[in-house]
Amino acid sequence: MAYFILFYETVDDYLEKRGTYRQVHLKHAENAKKDGHLVLAGAFANPADGAALIFKSDSPEIAETFAKNDPYVQNGLIKNWSVREWTVVIE
Repeated sequence: MAYFILFYETVDDYLEKRGTYRQVHLKHAENAKKDGHLVLAGAFANPADGAALIFKSDSPEIAETFAKNDPYVQNGLIKNWSVREWTVVIE
């Protein structure tokens, strides 16, 4: 198993737009946590211009699939996303 970080870059008016999709987005994240793949997730603050979600899996496909099915991505709140493998040295 390896770690992968899903990085989100949000649109400028993300805080104003997220309300409609927030509960469905959080449910999507909760399901990924229950499945045992999502380890941590949270938004960046000051400024609120992105987020990072850490996954533990055999490949980046889990994180990529999460992003493609995320209501925030599907509804244009995320202008860019990427997945990077993360080498953890202390766990």
